[in-house]
Amino acid sequence: QAFLWVTCTLSLAVFSDHLVLEDLVEEMRKQSPALSFGPLQRGGQIAARGSFPALRGLREFLLLKAKSLSEEPRREGKPHQRPRRKLQEHRGAAETRNSAREEQREKQVLVLDADIYRYMRCFLPGAFQGNGVVISAVADGDIATVCIESAGSKAGALQGLRAKKTIEDYSVELQKVLRKERICLKEPSRAERQRHKQLCERLKARFPKVLLIPWDTHVDLVGPSADVFGLAEEVKR
Repeated sequence: QAFLWVTCTLSLAVFSDHLVLEDLVEEMRKQSPALSFGPLQRGGQIAARGSFPALRGLREFLLLKAKSLSEEPRREGKPHQRPRRKLQEHRGAAETRNSAREEQREKQVLVLDADIYRYMRCFLPGAFQGNGVVISAVADGDIATVCIESAGSKAGALQGLRAKKTIEDYSVELQKVLRKERICLKEPSRAERQRHKQLCERLKARFPKVLLIPWDTHVDLVGPSADVFGLAEEVKR
């Protein structure tokens, strides 16, 4: 199993009050020709499949689209939703204070393949230790969401962008060389799981570039193709 493609489900419901979702999907297809899309589901959900860089590009496109819609004037026929001049003046000082607080922290978000993220955490921990930034991550299924927070100053923003680019570059390179092999357990009892884990750990000394990820019903091996293949064959024998 190579790390070339990923499938994610997008919710376009947030755009339904402003756009015809079918038209938005057509715009997404033109914007991201490298991605393949499933049918638009009831409720505004749609599946997108492709490489991580292509999905990141689509994400940026949708964020810009959402931002542009939020800045448009409210629809006519709802005057009670339009801010009044006096209310704007009254809120001026509070908005200034809120804006200052928001600028104290800058946030960058990355979406990575969960196994590539785990491999980077194990073998390239320095990628998540940028100066002046706080990096956290949550792995959910096949996806890991990485959050990079930095100071809201210009220097802090540059540090955050630098840390983001470092992680992105490592991710792209690892996608080219890593492979995953799954060894399923015939009898996934606790004793069987422990036996397989000990066996893999013992053999791993000969394949130090392989990451072992034990699960209840299987063991995943992640690493360079030759090493993963060699370790998997040893375990099977």
